[in-house]
Amino acid sequence: MEDVGKNLKKIMNRGNYQARYEEMMTQVLADPDVQAFLAENADKLTEEDIVRSYSKLYEFVKEKQKFRVQDATMLAPGYEPQLTLNYHYVDVAYVPTDELLKRREQEEIRQRIQTYDIPKDVRHAMMKTVHRTPERTQIILEILQFVKEYAASPQEFHKGLYLAGDVGRGKTYLLGAMANELAQRGFQTMLVHYPTFSYNVKRSIADNSVNEKIDPVKKAPILVLDDVGADAITSWTRDEVFGVILQYRMQEELPTFFTSNMTMESLEKFLTLTRDGDEPLKAKRIMERIRYLSKEAVLQGPNLRNP
Repeated sequence: MEDVGKNLKKIMNRGNYQARYEEMMTQVLADPDVQAFLAENADKLTEEDIVRSYSKLYEFVKEKQKFRVQDATMLAPGYEPQLTLNYHYVDVAYVPTDELLKRREQEEIRQRIQTYDIPKDVRHAMMKTVHRTPERTQIILEILQFVKEYAASPQEFHKGLYLAGDVGRGKTYLLGAMANELAQRGFQTMLVHYPTFSYNVKRSIADNSVNEKIDPVKKAPILVLDDVGADAITSWTRDEVFGVILQYRMQEELPTFFTSNMTMESLEKFLTLTRDGDEPLKAKRIMERIRYLSKEAVLQGPNLRNP
């Protein structure tokens, strides 16, 4: 950070610059904001106090000029300089602008949404931009109701939704919009593209980091598992990945949402037939957990991805 006091001393020590220094300080003292501040605090500041504060008054005027044109060399970009009284001494405070506070707020909101291979449009989805049709109204209302009830009592168990429907119906986008609604209320959501996640977990067997990858997902305060049933299933991924996540979330009563091109009935058949054979009982156990955590809803309407 620039040392304004040292700069003033350099000006004074560089040859016969006393006259230039005095002229510069005359201009500083003539600044309307400086004059108003000194007049307001006339009973608290002596002439000696003001002279001792010259470097801060100079700093204020220079930084105010840079602030007005948003000069990149500002001491504190995004902060507006203001004069303050520090005992018998004038100081400069840097106050965050409304724009900076708004950017910070938006960044905090974005950080409350964690994603795993989720498209950009979903990450920035908002309820006001959700495509509304008669077929989608009830599901939108249920999502908004969940947001309202969860915000009112986050410690209680709230069932999520199992959104089934054909490709391109906007299932993921809807839940991305829900995540943003929750983020604006201070709550964290994780959106995970499940086939990609499952693939990466399988690869992590080699370096023994399976639990490291699963733990953040299974413990997310609110979880959206996207595109369930779109990957090739094995007994291991069904029971040791999907099943482990669901078991933990059921025990801890953590809100969980799903999107799938399959209905629950179809998903159960899918989970039954693995590369390792026909295992209907294990598939049934998985579905019991899904039904405990969520309510099935089928999203109808046109293909929004390729109208």
